[in-house]
Amino acid sequence: MAENQEMSSTEMKVVRQIEYYFGDHNLPRDKFLKEQLQLDDGWVTLKTMLQFNRLKCITTDSNVIIGALQKSKSGLLEISEDKTKIRRSLNRPLPEQNDEYKDALKHKSVYIKGFPLETTLDEIQEWLNGKGTIENVQMRRNLQRQFKGSVFVCFDTEESSKQFLERSDIKSFKENEVVVLSREDYHAKKAEERKLNKAEAKAKAKQDKEQNQKHVEDKEMGLLLDEQTGCLLKFSGELDQVSREDFHELFSGHGKIKWVDFTRGAKEGTLLFDGNAKEALDKAKEAKGGTLQIKDNDVAWEVLEGDVEKEVLKKILEAQQESYSRSKGKGGRGRFGGRGRGGRRGRGGRDQGRSQYQGKKTKFDSDDEDDAPPSPKKRALEGADTDSPAAKVGKAENGS
Repeated sequence: MAENQEMSSTEMKVVRQIEYYFGDHNLPRDKFLKEQLQLDDGWVTLKTMLQFNRLKCITTDSNVIIGALQKSKSGLLEISEDKTKIRRSLNRPLPEQNDEYKDALKHKSVYIKGFPLETTLDEIQEWLNGKGTIENVQMRRNLQRQFKGSVFVCFDTEESSKQFLERSDIKSFKENEVVVLSREDYHAKKAEERKLNKAEAKAKAKQDKEQNQKHVEDKEMGLLLDEQTGCLLKFSGELDQVSREDFHELFSGHGKIKWVDFTRGAKEGTLLFDGNAKEALDKAKEAKGGTLQIKDNDVAWEVLEGDVEKEVLKKILEAQQESYSRSKGKGGRGRFGGRGRGGRRGRGGRDQGRSQYQGKKTKFDSDDEDDAPPSPKKRALEGADTDSPAAKVGKAENGS
């Protein structure tokens, strides 16, 4: 972008626009202009140049264009002897688009955010005048081609970009506060933001999954509690020498015990039957002549009902899940495998029910597992502004 005090405002705009067209940023991606360069040893007629919208909006007078370019001190362009054609100077070949070049561009570019969305490129360029030698201004746009309020500005050197960042007159634009960062710092900040957003999204997904899981578990627990009404038998007494196996033997042939909630030495506990607890108690009492003792010790028996029954049953089901998870984590013998508090076959004793509540897995024997998360969508890339004749492809206007 040429800067010359002898130029008028219109001439400066002409030089800036045409040098952008033939500059390092635009020319490599400008299919139409590159095709024109192949026709006449790099020369392009002014008639062809005036097909470009932004140049045409500045002036349609060939004499103004030639006069402006003659005043430019950049040395980027040559003018033909008959003053009807221009070309990029043969002494200024395009740089190779390699990693070294791209890295250099990054280090001499800055990011500026805070422009009102209705701001034009001309207004931004006017604000930047006198603040350094600028090669390109890229207006960042969304997928709907709407200005996002931020730009990338590329200076002629890394030193120029550093000097720009140190200026005190770049903190605002038309009373709007702006944020100014080196492009390198901008990309580092965005990478950190993406990392945080990803972590937050992952945490939220986990929280949502846990909440949904809890909802399913609560519903499942409610169904199990309703299904197993009347199956709990509470006992209490002097039970110092009593084991869980003794309860299995006491009720053998009278009722199938699914779980014994009892610790040796305790004064009380609870039996979970696979069926009606009162029927099992009555049969056992009848078999023992009306009084049901255990190891010659008197025991008080009580069939639990109502809210007390549900609360105790819930604790037992949770204990079953804990035992299952623990045995599974230690490589136990399958579901409820190994020796638990219940006897020889896990914590619940010899006999297991047809379906067991499994807490966080919320899965019965017949369930299928399908918890693979969907793949995230890739971010769409932003497009570039267009300023080209009908045949052009991928042409970007100066500053976009």
